[in-house]
Amino acid sequence: MPALWAGFTAYAVWYVTGAKRYSPLTPAEARTLWHIHHQTVHCDAKRWRKITRRGQIVGFECECGYKHVQKRPLISHPPTSLISTQTNTFDKIHTSHN
Repeated sequence: MPALWAGFTAYAVWYVTGAKRYSPLTPAEARTLWHIHHQTVHCDAKRWRKITRRGQIVGFECECGYKHVQKRPLISHPPTSLISTQTNTFDKIHTSHN
C-alpha cells in the first residue's frame, strides 16, 4: 500500500509541475513572434496562419512549417509588472504639446 501511495504522489507531482495549458496571445503578439522567427531563421515565407483553441489565438504556423504554440504550466501566477508608472518633471516638460 505505501508503494501505491508513493506512486500516486509522484504522478501527482509530475502532473502538476509538468502539465501545461494554452496561453492566449493577441494578434499583435502573434505577428511580432512571427516577425522574430522570420528574421532570426532568415525564413522566406510570406504568410503565417493563426492557431486557435476555444476561439483564442494561442500560436502561429509559418509557411515553412515552423509552429509556435504559447503554453504555460497549470500552476503559475500571472506575470508581475515591474514598470514604474511615475513620470518625472523632465518627461512632463518635453512631452507637452501645446
